Amino acid sequence: MLKLLKKVTSRAPQPGIPAGQRVYAIGDIHGRRDLLDQLLELIQADDAARGPAQQQLIFLGDLVDRGIDSAAVVERAIEIAGALPETRFLMGNHEEVFLLALAGDLRALKMFCRIGGRETILSYGLSEDAYNALDYEELLERLPALVPAAHRAFLERFEDLVVIGDYAFVHAGIRPGVPLAEQKVADLRWIREPFLDHRQLHERVIVHGHSISEAAELTPARIGIDTGAYMSGVLTALGLEGSARWLVNT
Repeated sequence: MLKLLKKVTSRAPQPGIPAGQRVYAIGDIHGRRDLLDQLLELIQADDAARGPAQQQLIFLGDLVDRGIDSAAVVERAIEIAGALPETRFLMGNHEEVFLLALAGDLRALKMFCRIGGRETILSYGLSEDAYNALDYEELLERLPALVPAAHRAFLERFEDLVVIGDYAFVHAGIRPGVPLAEQKVADLRWIREPFLDHRQLHERVIVHGHSISEAAELTPARIGIDTGAYMSGVLTALGLEGSARWLVNT
């Protein structure tokens, strides 16, 4: 008599974060203070409904530009950092260019104004008429006085990479095939291809913003949560606890 053996197929363990932690990663805000306030309320309600855990917020960068309330978003972020010191903030490419312009880089200022920096400058109190009357050299001289020193110092402290459990959080993505510890800052803040089309697994699941999609993109290799808040009205957060993950959005 033949003995039938049940075939057992093994599955790779689901990625997760350490027990007792609950992480909310927040996508690109781009000056939408109204959506940030809505999302924080939704996160607070979601967190309360899930029971006790150590909550941590991670902002994936690009707090500024394009939307009308960048100064107010930065101010709110400073308040959050004061109330919740464990909150982490990642440096987006828009923060990078903003800081370069504040440091006196004329080329960076020109780029800043092309990618939504005009709205950021106006949010710091410069009138539209005054903005239009200034040339780039005059604007470069005027800009540092418009932005509070506390805002500039806050943005300068932003990080480029956060690793928690099986997840790595960055603004834009990573260079495939390069260990996380050896990634270049330019890639972490700016990369699109070849990262977005890479289908093989990385050493961690990469959670990122930077590249807009109509809805969050969840793949085995990466999770993209930039849903174009400044134009779509949808600001997205990714929740993580144990091996579970879910979305919260406006």
